[in-house]
Amino acid sequence: MVSMSKMGAVWRSAGSAVAERLFLDRQAEFWMGELDPVRSLGELRARVVEVIEETEDTRTFVLRPNAAWRGHRAGQYTSVELEIDGVRVRRCYSISSAPGDALVSVTVKRVPDGRVSTWLHENVQAGQVLRLGAPSGDFVLGSQTPGKLLLLSGGSGITPVMSMLRDLAMSEGIVDLVFVHHARSGADVIFGEELADLAARHPGLRLVLCLDDDTSTPRGFDEAHFAELVPDFAERSTFLCGPKPLMDRAERLWESVGASERLQLERFTPALRLLPPVDSVDGVEVRLRRLDRTVVAKGQGSLLEQLERAGERPAHGCRIGICHSCKCRKQSGTVRNLVTGEVSSEPDEEIQLCISMPCSDLELDL
Repeated sequence: MVSMSKMGAVWRSAGSAVAERLFLDRQAEFWMGELDPVRSLGELRARVVEVIEETEDTRTFVLRPNAAWRGHRAGQYTSVELEIDGVRVRRCYSISSAPGDALVSVTVKRVPDGRVSTWLHENVQAGQVLRLGAPSGDFVLGSQTPGKLLLLSGGSGITPVMSMLRDLAMSEGIVDLVFVHHARSGADVIFGEELADLAARHPGLRLVLCLDDDTSTPRGFDEAHFAELVPDFAERSTFLCGPKPLMDRAERLWESVGASERLQLERFTPALRLLPPVDSVDGVEVRLRRLDRTVVAKGQGSLLEQLERAGERPAHGCRIGICHSCKCRKQSGTVRNLVTGEVSSEPDEEIQLCISMPCSDLELDL
C-alpha cells in the first residue's frame, strides 16, 4: 500500500508541475505580446491592414488574424472586443469578406450615439490590433447552392449577404441569383461599385437597387412593388438581413404566400417583450456572490441594465442575446426571459444578463 505521506508528495508534485506550466504559459504569452501583439497562445487577435470608407457613415476594417482564426462560413459574424475608458466591451459584426480570402473584413456602420461603432470609426487605424471572437451564426448557405437564390437586404444588413455573394462569385456559383438591396440613396449603397461590377461580369446575377430618393418607386419595402420586381420570389431560397421594418414586412409577405420555409433571416435587433417592471416598490436584491456585493434592481430593464445603473460593469457584448458574452450562473431566484417571456426559478441555472429580467431576489455567480 502507498502511504498517505507518499500520496501527498505525489499530489504536491503534480500541483507544482501544473502551477509551473501555468506560470510558463503566462510568461510566454507576455513575451509573445511584447514581440508581436498579434501573436498569442490562446487569444484570437488580428492586425488592421486597411480601413476602407465605403459610405459617409460606413467603414470596412480589413484584418489579418493570427493562427487562432480557423476560418468562417459566408454569412457568419464575429465579435470585436475593445477597451473604452477602461472598460472592455464587445460587439458583434457580420463578416463581409468571402471565406476563401486571406484577409478578413468586418464592415461597420456608425450608429448615432453608438459607443463602439463611433470608437471604431474615430480611433482604429491600420497597424492596430483588435481582439476577435470565433465566427458564429447559422445564417449561412447550405452545402449545395440552391438553383434559384434571392438575397434581400437593407442598409448595413448587406454585410452578411455580401459575404455570400463574394463566396458564390469566387466559386462560380452564381447561376440564377437576384440581389435586391434597399438604401436611402445611391451614395448610401455599401459596396455599390463592387455590386455593379459583379452584375456586369456575371450573367446569372440580377441586381436591383431600391432607393428612397427615387420618386418613381415606393419608398421602403412595398409588397406589391417587390412582387413585380421578383415575381417568383416564393420559389427562391431567400436570405434576408436589414432594418426591422423591412424584415417584418418581408416576413409577413412570405407567410401570406406559404413560403416561410424558404426564407432565412438574420436579426441584429432583439425581439424583446414588453413586460411589467419589478413589482416591489423597494425593488429586489441582486447578490453578486464573487464580488461580495448586493445591488437593488428597480423598475423596467434587463439584469445587465440594472447592474450598470448600479455602477457595476459585467462583461457583455451584443446586448441582444446573440453573443452570450454576458452569460452567468444564477444560483437562486426567479428571472423572466425578455425574448421568450419564459419564467424560471431553477437553481444553478445559466442565464444571459442582457435578456433576463429579475422577478425576485437573486444570487448570481458574479
